[in-house]
Amino acid sequence: MSILPSLSVYDLSIQVTVLFLVILTSLWLTRLVKQRLDKKGADQPFRNALPLSRRDFLRLFTPPLAFILTLATRLLMAPWLDTTVLALAQALLLSLAVVQFVFYVLRRILKPSTLLSSLEQIVAWLVWGIVALHLTGYLPSLMAALDSIGVTVGKNHISLYTTLLGLLTLSLTVLVALWGARSIETRFIERTTLQTNLKVALAKILRTVLLVVAILIALPVIGIDITVLSVFGGALGVGLGLGLQKIAANYVSGFTLLLDQSIRIGDMVTVGPNYGEIRQIATRYTVLRATDGSESIIPNDTLITSTVINHTLASRDNRISLPIQVAYDTDLEHARTVLLLAAKQDRVAAQPQPQVLIKGFGDNGIDLELAFWISDPEEGLGLLKSDIYWAIWATFKREGIQIPYPQRVVTLQNSG
Repeated sequence: MSILPSLSVYDLSIQVTVLFLVILTSLWLTRLVKQRLDKKGADQPFRNALPLSRRDFLRLFTPPLAFILTLATRLLMAPWLDTTVLALAQALLLSLAVVQFVFYVLRRILKPSTLLSSLEQIVAWLVWGIVALHLTGYLPSLMAALDSIGVTVGKNHISLYTTLLGLLTLSLTVLVALWGARSIETRFIERTTLQTNLKVALAKILRTVLLVVAILIALPVIGIDITVLSVFGGALGVGLGLGLQKIAANYVSGFTLLLDQSIRIGDMVTVGPNYGEIRQIATRYTVLRATDGSESIIPNDTLITSTVINHTLASRDNRISLPIQVAYDTDLEHARTVLLLAAKQDRVAAQPQPQVLIKGFGDNGIDLELAFWISDPEEGLGLLKSDIYWAIWATFKREGIQIPYPQRVVTLQNSG
């Protein structure tokens, strides 16, 4: 039965005008409140609790405010005017407020995108359509028609209506779980003094647990017996044992890396031919950023089963060695002074002091080694080594210190 009776032109025009003024007033009040909050430094705790942009603030608070004003106006006008239009607008504004809040949560969880904006508009129209059908009395007929389209499997009747209801329930529970995990991660985990790896591991474990709980809550609501999961778990175990064992190994390895602290986010490591900084330890892979800006995607299982050189595990101080060869007739003390002078660069640590070592006597000259320490390996070594070699070359040329060419001594014997 429809709840929309026939309205006079007078009643309809009055309610439309009032509704238009209510929406304008709501927009004006919301903008005014946002401007006041932005100007007042005393409201900093409130602003930190609601890190909203101007657009999000208008989206979240305009519909509820318009709903409240419409409700108040309807109560005032009810004794002398038919307020059916205001009742319909009130329901639509409430549904809009719910949609805006849900998609604000989605924008906080997911990256904003064109797809998300389009989905928001589609969902808004669907919700408004359902509300309109409910208010006009056609919703029960539509639900019955959807429920008649389906099949019966055992004791369960699977229809188009139950399928849509199940997807909606599952989506809402997963959304609440992701939002709860994100909120706990932002407000508690990130503010603790734990190491970065432990924070990431706790966040991933929390998100996984909440998702599992959400699914376990949603399944009975939509009429699926949880005991069915035991069959699914057995099938999943067989799948992991056959074709998914590598993927499962990467997932387990990811949690192992986060918890055992052998490789941490920000460490400088060498994995095979790759050298760089650990930028991210994801569930399945680790991102290694080289000093040239390129990023390598390394499966977590590789970091567990292969040799990894961690240059910053115990300390960020790294010892760098530069080989130099000088001629045999070189004044080694003078060469040592020149090399130590060349090592006086901004990135070279003063302690421990740079050293010049004699590594051996080669075929063509004396093998020396300039050893020094740096504390910022993430800045790379190519430019630093180049600057030191440039300084050594310029000073050697100026001081007459020779870098020997390959030499061969040939002795001719008189056969007579």
